[in-house]
Amino acid sequence: MEKDIARVLLTEEQIKEKVKFLGSEIKRAYGDKNPLILCILKGSLIFTADLVRCLDFPCTIDFMQASSYGLGSETTGKLKIKKDMDTDVHGRDVIIVEDILDTGVTLSNLIPELKNRGARNVVLCVLLNKPERRRIEVKTDFVGFEIENEFVVGYGLDYAEKYRNLPYVGILKPEVYENN
Repeated sequence: MEKDIARVLLTEEQIKEKVKFLGSEIKRAYGDKNPLILCILKGSLIFTADLVRCLDFPCTIDFMQASSYGLGSETTGKLKIKKDMDTDVHGRDVIIVEDILDTGVTLSNLIPELKNRGARNVVLCVLLNKPERRRIEVKTDFVGFEIENEFVVGYGLDYAEKYRNLPYVGILKPEVYENN
């Protein structure tokens, strides 16, 4: 896997420090509200696990698998919910935890869906924000890093279900994904 990485964009240490910071920001805003932490699978699993360990207040955790990407590097433009959450969000504060905000297609459809289900409040915590790729604007409440328009993998982010287990965020070499 290492041979496919052009360079490390964010080190393991940089990520740990930012996750700790985001945890303190979330605690300040939601520490007395017992929020639902909604992990968007699969990419956000590692980020969510690290983030919730920084939250020393009551919260619940659930999972949803929603995407607008297939196996490639470009969005299909359509929201696909592959696994729905088990928790009733009616009257709850929901914090969506997402690995990357890229085009905005997935989240621009998911946030209204949760509100339609009766969530009192829906906010967004993203590790990576890539504004250059935005097709639909989405309000972010907690942002880890703003990054350039590079194809990134690692720390949960994948290309064709590979590279998620890298402990850092790296830029994937174009030759790995351009001809697929």
